[in-house]
Amino acid sequence: MNAAHGGSLKWRLVLRLVAFQTVLMSLLMALAVGALWATGYLVDDYEGGTLDVLKDALVREPGGTLALQPTPELARLRAESPDLWFVIRDLQGERLSEGSVPADFAPILDLLGSVHQARLGRDPARRERRPDALVSWEHSAAGDVQILGGTQGNLSFGRLVAGASASYLIVILPLLVLMALTALAVTPWVVRRALGGLGEAATQAQRIDIDQRGVRLPVDAVPDEVAPLVHAVNDALARLDDGYEKQQRFLIDAAHELRTPIAILTTRLSTLPPGPEKARLLEDAARLSTLAGQLLDRQRLDRQHPFPRVDLVELARRVMADLAPLAFAAGYEMSFDADAGYLEVRGDPTSIERALTNLVQNAIEHGGRRGTIAVRVLRPGRIEVGDEGAGIPPAEREQVFEPFRRLRADGRGAGLGLNLVREIMRVHGGDVAVVDSSGGGACFRMNFPPC
Repeated sequence: MNAAHGGSLKWRLVLRLVAFQTVLMSLLMALAVGALWATGYLVDDYEGGTLDVLKDALVREPGGTLALQPTPELARLRAESPDLWFVIRDLQGERLSEGSVPADFAPILDLLGSVHQARLGRDPARRERRPDALVSWEHSAAGDVQILGGTQGNLSFGRLVAGASASYLIVILPLLVLMALTALAVTPWVVRRALGGLGEAATQAQRIDIDQRGVRLPVDAVPDEVAPLVHAVNDALARLDDGYEKQQRFLIDAAHELRTPIAILTTRLSTLPPGPEKARLLEDAARLSTLAGQLLDRQRLDRQHPFPRVDLVELARRVMADLAPLAFAAGYEMSFDADAGYLEVRGDPTSIERALTNLVQNAIEHGGRRGTIAVRVLRPGRIEVGDEGAGIPPAEREQVFEPFRRLRADGRGAGLGLNLVREIMRVHGGDVAVVDSSGGGACFRMNFPPC
């Protein structure tokens, strides 16, 4: 049982059920014995009190004769029964007697050898529960002996407890073991059937992803005891959906509001005289415009399925034409290569174009402002953007796609561009990765699934 995880429900049920059964049966037995003792049924109708006391007090002396030890029970019996009488004999013929045998039972003395056990009464017509005398073979410290005696004694409480304990061990304990084995065999099946609905809810919970909203766990087949937890989880999912929708609406509204001032800023920057500062400012404005567009595209992608067919070659040429002035102003050469004149995949053309634009802008920013920025479109559905800058260390090639992650502390931008590229590729069923570049710099590879 693993305490750190609350323990196995099966074993907890089995152990607690067995413990409850043990306590309940022990309590019921104790109540039954106590009720019989309190009502006097066992005391008044018990007929072996005299034989019990004699048997416990009987010993054999060194000479082989039978004798009675002065036990407290024997003293009490003699005090309470002044007319006490009995005859004890063993298999060797030794006899021990006390008191006068009633005349009604004297004839049986000669027949003891042929009697194993008998209940004797003076009036056969009277149906008394307790007889007047008993004949019984008993096992004692002096060996097996036959006792003929009255029934004056009563059942002691100690003997009652001892008898109840023996009955408990002989009857109740095996019954408890049987019930424990039954619980062990049946409980797993019961738990499995009872919690079947919870398993379905857990399976449904494993399918919940960040891009799936409105999903709730099923509660129809969940046990009533677990239903509050499932309802609480569904309420939490509803609150998360609501918060996500609010966040998305805020980003969309912010992106829409930013597009107009960004367009105005770009127009005003284009009127500045040529120079390095103008090139950098135009790069920043283009990055802001791309970021605002990507925020809008990300929301649209969640609702646009299935995607139309897109020609990657034409799309890449268009991006190259749009960003060539920025690259040339920053000191780069541009090159474009394609395996074929037409390479088709399924996707959202606007989002793919923005993702590729982001990678080219990233190469312009981090390519060292020298060399060539190369864009290649390769079969079966791949676009590569490479530069000849310092490159990205292998240990950091996965980290660059994390949101707000920047390789240099003094780098420009919020660190969201590459993360948005990865999100766009994930929605398209593809991926983006950093690989080794033949030019020695960084190379970003976008892989699209085949049509």
